[in-house]
Amino acid sequence: MLVLGPSLGATWHMWDRQIPELTRNWRVLRFDLPGHGGAPAHAADSAATLASRVLATLDSLGVDRFGYAGCALGGAVGVQLGLLARERLSSLALISAAPRYGTADAWRQRGVVVRTNGLDPIAQSTPEKWFTPDFAAAQPAIVDWAVQMVRTTDPGCYIAACEALAAFDVRDDLARIGVPTLVVVGAEDETTPPADARALVAGIPDARLAVVPGASHLTPVEQPGKVTELLIRHFTTSWQETPAGPPAPAPVIAPAPMQPSAVAELESGSPSAARTDAYDAGMQVRRAVLGDAHVDRAEENADEFTRDFQDFITRYAWGEVWTRPGIDRRTRSAICLTALTAHGHFDELAFHVRAALRNGLTPEEIKEILLQTAVYLGVPAANSAFSVAQRVIREETTPGE
Repeated sequence: MLVLGPSLGATWHMWDRQIPELTRNWRVLRFDLPGHGGAPAHAADSAATLASRVLATLDSLGVDRFGYAGCALGGAVGVQLGLLARERLSSLALISAAPRYGTADAWRQRGVVVRTNGLDPIAQSTPEKWFTPDFAAAQPAIVDWAVQMVRTTDPGCYIAACEALAAFDVRDDLARIGVPTLVVVGAEDETTPPADARALVAGIPDARLAVVPGASHLTPVEQPGKVTELLIRHFTTSWQETPAGPPAPAPVIAPAPMQPSAVAELESGSPSAARTDAYDAGMQVRRAVLGDAHVDRAEENADEFTRDFQDFITRYAWGEVWTRPGIDRRTRSAICLTALTAHGHFDELAFHVRAALRNGLTPEEIKEILLQTAVYLGVPAANSAFSVAQRVIREETTPGE
């Protein structure tokens, strides 16, 4: 069985030109991402979840061993299959893929744009990201098809996929992919450029690179003959009929010597470990809510005088309060907007408006929150809050930014 995974915004029809040749050699299974091409809108916010669903489908079909080729987000699914089920994976091809897709901030902003404006602005800008200018000019019907595919995708599933790509980072895990891997990239791909492909090849032990001239991001559509040839050659020559062996054991690192008092502290309830756990959890939530760029600036600007305060914010506000299960992040954002307006903290209000959009509040809901503050906190405070929020919402929800 050969499984083909699509790109975000595309349906399984992106593989139409490969099917006649591939089916001469293998049974082929294509799948649509959630909410794409009429597939059920069961959103998945991680590549690992999508990979698990692929495995469940193969289980239901009685398929044990399989090869896999995936493009873009489909490539991320392929990487996860290599990590989750390497004993079942015979061979792997990653097309227009990366160990990390751009920045988490950019993907989360795209989710904000879709939540605010729908998918039409994203759809209209897709051809310039997927295809080279010459191909787009020569193939207007394919360009229209691409726009329509994206436009008809379920917005909630698209936003969840953006979250999956924002969270995807396997740079430290590539060495555990123990199957023969072909990495294919379009020479003119600016979305996942050749440098990303080379990073995959450098990290995966048994990987080789193929750069396709005259192709951008959706390489199987733009250069179908070349991609088909590469896939047939790869899967014909590198298919492993026997399962891959177990992953190499992790290196054993001797622990650093600890003072007796420190050992006793860790054994008796572990306050130090608890602080570390709270810090790590807090940093994860802080980055997800405020964005990597904001947190990186705060960390870079911290010095000996302010570093303890940054540590306190991360551990206490983000690690012990924002992580509590009692209310969701949308509600916490609404509380933050109200409290910051009440106290006139308009600099912090700006980045919490940005956080509120990422946490799922719409501009309309933010407007209603600030209208409510005008009643209970006064018009001058609400006026300043509206001014700040208007600027941030325009920045965050303008397509193409």
